[in-house]
Amino acid sequence: MAARRFPEGFVWGTATSAHQVEGGNWNNDWWMWEHDPASPCQEPSGDACDHWHRWPEDVRLLAELGFNAYRFSLEWSRIEPEDGEFSRAALEHYRRVCATCREHGVEPIVTFHHFTTPRWLAARGGWANPETADRFARFSARAAAHLGDVMGRACTLNEPNIVATFGYLYGLFPPGKRDPDLRRRVNEVFIDAHRKAVAAIRSGPGRAPVGLVLAMSDCQAAAGGEAERDRYRRDMEDVFLEAARGDDFFGVQCYSRVRFGPGGMLGPEEGVRLTQMGYEFWPEALEATIRRAWEVTPGVPVLVTENGIGTEDDAERIEFVGRALGGVLACLADGIDVRGYVYWSLLDNFEWALGYRPTFGLVAVDRITQARRPKPSARWLGAVARANALVA
Repeated sequence: MAARRFPEGFVWGTATSAHQVEGGNWNNDWWMWEHDPASPCQEPSGDACDHWHRWPEDVRLLAELGFNAYRFSLEWSRIEPEDGEFSRAALEHYRRVCATCREHGVEPIVTFHHFTTPRWLAARGGWANPETADRFARFSARAAAHLGDVMGRACTLNEPNIVATFGYLYGLFPPGKRDPDLRRRVNEVFIDAHRKAVAAIRSGPGRAPVGLVLAMSDCQAAAGGEAERDRYRRDMEDVFLEAARGDDFFGVQCYSRVRFGPGGMLGPEEGVRLTQMGYEFWPEALEATIRRAWEVTPGVPVLVTENGIGTEDDAERIEFVGRALGGVLACLADGIDVRGYVYWSLLDNFEWALGYRPTFGLVAVDRITQARRPKPSARWLGAVARANALVA
């Protein structure tokens, strides 16, 4: 069977986020949300995957599997536990993670904010407070000063559109608001924070490319649904895509498609295959979102910073990723500058309000012993990474 090759230097990674894997992140807004009886959370994060202590094992494992990049996030509440008070011990922890990645031939892709906010900042209005943009820039400058020379790439904000929409419009994430106007103001604060963080990170040591990463869907209009699709895209994607036009790269994060009719968003059609998240099984969405990102941010290189599937069926995971990678190859063939593919996630971990039920990981984690067990999909994707090619 013919192998379809990826460009030399293509990034092959897998990802985690601090709150979802580290454990014991009690000083942020999500810990409070998980323990609020009125929240929709099914269970608390607790010790998560104990990655705070077991990260050397996890970095070694992903390198042995064949990956050349690891995307992880900084826990702001560990680094700045109180307003203006920075923990050198926490910064040193993340520096050791970066350095160990380098020792194993793995590029550390560092995300500065992945959903969680320190308690002290949440108490001051969180992302609804315009001053948060300056506080995030201050945090980013301090972290970059400590880590800039060992980072490979820097992601300022992970899916700010999800935080704004789920936290301030749908009420599913902290702080649990349902206010369309507030959601738009939060979008503006996030955009301000991103731009200031880019400047702060670039002013530090090293030459790490800096970019924004965004949750995107393959937005499709059924008959008469074009206006609703475009309205959804405007606040959910376009304002952030436009803000990223001066970045060094743009991170596409995609899991499925969303369909629109004249009355708004449509659910999946009856009888289609669904993932554990209730998403339609639609790996072709990745190609569509890469193309749209390239169209709206022309010339900005694309990095797939998240793509994956929540499923108990590991053969289904391999099928999903194989088809998604076929879409990446199609984009490359058309001259789109796609720099890499980062699978979500390395570990079965805490999936926010849904707890530990959805399993996205290439590696299973025993909830009692914390033992790691690579799945067949981990070996398969690691082999693709080593070969830098997909067998047709």
